[in-house]
This record gives sequence, C-alpha cells and structure tokens, in this order.
Amino acid sequence: MRKTRSKKAGLTVCQKKALDLLERQGNVFLTGAAGTGKSYLLDRYLAGKSAEDFPVVASTGAAAVLIGGRTFHSFFGLGILEGGPDAAVARALKNRKVIGRLQRACCIVIDEVSMLSGETMKAAEVVTRSARGVDAPWGGLRIIAVGDFAQLPPVTPEGPRKDWAFLHPVWLESDFQPALLSTVMRTQDLNFLAVLNFVREGVVNDEVLRFLDQRTAPFLEQEEGTRLYPHRAQAEEYNRRRLTAIPHPVRSFPTQYVGEERYFETARRVVPIPDDLQLKEGALVMMRKNDVSGKLRWVNGSLGHVGRISEDALGIRLLTGKEIVLGKEKFSYLDGDGREVAAAWNFPVMLAWATTIHKAQGATLDRMIVDLKALWEPGQAYVALSRVRSSSGLRIERWSRSSIRAEPLVTRFYNGLADRAKKYVPRPVFKLPKKSRTRQIAARRVTI
Repeated sequence: MRKTRSKKAGLTVCQKKALDLLERQGNVFLTGAAGTGKSYLLDRYLAGKSAEDFPVVASTGAAAVLIGGRTFHSFFGLGILEGGPDAAVARALKNRKVIGRLQRACCIVIDEVSMLSGETMKAAEVVTRSARGVDAPWGGLRIIAVGDFAQLPPVTPEGPRKDWAFLHPVWLESDFQPALLSTVMRTQDLNFLAVLNFVREGVVNDEVLRFLDQRTAPFLEQEEGTRLYPHRAQAEEYNRRRLTAIPHPVRSFPTQYVGEERYFETARRVVPIPDDLQLKEGALVMMRKNDVSGKLRWVNGSLGHVGRISEDALGIRLLTGKEIVLGKEKFSYLDGDGREVAAAWNFPVMLAWATTIHKAQGATLDRMIVDLKALWEPGQAYVALSRVRSSSGLRIERWSRSSIRAEPLVTRFYNGLADRAKKYVPRPVFKLPKKSRTRQIAARRVTI
C-alpha cells in the first residue's frame, strides 16, 4: 500500500502547531520574525484550495504581484478611500462584483497585514458584514491575517502615532488566534539570530554593539554584494555608476506590458522589475522570482553575475556557483475579482549592486552591504539586517544607535500574543461549506 506524505512533513515544531491552528475554525493571525517561513507555511495550507473559496489579498500592489494575489483595496472595493471610509464603504456596497465575491468566499487571507491601517481594515470589515448580511465580525467570514508588525509600519497620515491595525477595535472584534512562528529558517547562525532578536526589540546592548562594530568597515567600491539604502535615489545612482564602469556594451530590454491599457501605469509601479532593464556582461543582478521549476536553485533575492546575453535568454552564474539560464517571465497584476488585467514580461531580474530597504522586504540575500546611519522608521534596521542569510555575508558601511528602533506598542502587543498563545484551547476543525448551499445563499443576498 502506497504511503501518502503527511501535510506536516518537513515542518518545524512551531510550524506544525501553526498549521493545526490554520486548519481549525476561527480567525488566525499568522506571525513571526523575518525568515520563519510564514509564506512557506501559508502555501502549504492553501495547496489544493480554490482562489474563489480562499482568496489571497495583499496590503500593497508590490506584495500582491509577488504572491500572485490581489490587493486588499481592490478586493474589498475600497479604492484609496476617496472621500473617507464612510464614502468608500458606500461605493463598495453598490458594486455587485464586490458583494458577489465576498458572499462566495469561505476564508480570506490578508498578507502583509502590518502595512494596513486600522481605519482601512475596519472599512473592509464593515463592507464584508453588510455584503454577507450577517451581524457578526466580518459577516461570519473566516479571516487569516499574515504579517509581522515589527517590520515596516502602515503608511498613514502624519499624526501623534501610527494607525496600527492591532490598536483598532476591529482587531479585538476579529478575535484572532495567534499562530506564532519562532524558528528562523533563513539562517542557522545562532549569534546572528540573537542579535536580530535584540534589534527587533530596539535593544542596543553590548552584544549588539560588538556585532555591528565588528562588521563595520570603510566603503569599498568593488566589494560584491547588494547595498541596501534607505532612499531610492541613492540605490539608483549607485547602480548606474557600477553599470557604467563595466567595459562592455549595454543591452536594453524594455518591459512589455499586455492586457488592458488603463492598468499599465499601476502595473509599472508595483512589478519588481524596471521599466527598462539595462544589462551588461558581468553585471550583478538579483532574482525577483523563486525558481518556478520547483528545484529551488534560486529564490527571490538570490544574486549572480550576467554571462551570455541574447534576446530571449540570460546566462547567469549565481554566487552559489550554479550556472543557470533564464528566459523572460510574466508578472501578473490582478483586479479585485482575481482576473489578470495586466501583465509585465521581461527577465525576472534587476541590477543588484544596490536597492532600497523597502524593496528588499521579502527577499533573501546572499551578500549584503547596508547603510544603517540615518534610518527614521521603527523596524527599518531589523528589516535590513534580516534580509541576509548569514552574518558571514553581511557588511555594514556605517550605523548609528538612533537607527535601531522598535515601536514600544508593537513590543507590548507581541508580549501579549505570547501569553495568549500559551492559553490556547483547540477549536473544531474548519470544514468547507457545501457549494450548493453557499451558492443559494449568495444568490439570495446579491440584491443587497
């Protein structure tokens, strides 16, 4: 008799516990430090589930393109909240497509939830409750929120404090059960892990001081690795300078956009590749997609040098020593219904001598040189340092104690999550409603 592979095979202890939570009833907040495998575990949970029953939405367009999902704002019909939340909710509830997909869904996965404001999340909850005609949080629809509030904060108007989603009453009403991932998969460097945990909490002690000082050295122009900068202009200027210095002819590959033209401008802003990809033999590039063959020869963030260049293929020698050949690939931009409305075609790479801390979020770098001198957001230093696989691949150009900051409210929130996770009482297993019954309910309510 043929044995079937366990769904939990190959998972860490904390990932197994988190998967058990995902497979049970109730709303879940899947969280953990950078590199703990949140996306990997989510992919494992969603395997075999339909996008109609389990739509995945992301807080930003860039995140949506990378996960092959839709944006939170488009899925819930909120736009950019023109006229304020009340006006956005009213418009969304006049949209039959929005109502239809909210009634059809069984569970919604919200990725990068930390970058959503509480106001935006509440607007979506009101839309969902009204669309489904059920006076319960999210209209009784199951929500799985994924993210790490210790990383980049929500983009909100200037004010006395950030509008963190976990501070809004909608978070408490949602009754998220915490699924905490604690085992970092990105690196097995124990000393580095300890330092990352301190930086995540905004702590600069003797161990952190010693670690950062030991890896701080004068700027070397030819040193290989990706430089992370806080500002885009710094990264773009450095890439231009390094490309110009290579004594080979430049090859230009304009990104081709297909689909509905009215979406092209938005797609240009969110795809992780440039509008005009300029390459030379010897250029350092970063992969912007995982290996689609399933062989995991590279991941988003892997570095390599360009070798042979043709119109349809790139020969690349990865820093790991592997020789690969890349063809052009597609990055899809989806509307709220999950329909591909625009797609960008080009080689899935970008120049990698430099990039921004923000653009590097989600990537795993082999070698990195980072400027930690003048950061302004809590979590920026942590996001930057946690991109690299090992401390052996890290060098710091300069740093300042003031750049290593954590939001005290976030630290307090996570301490509370840990306490709550210890008191968890298992809930019944989540079962998909019968399709016929779901469709009948949707048909009756779509006239709201």
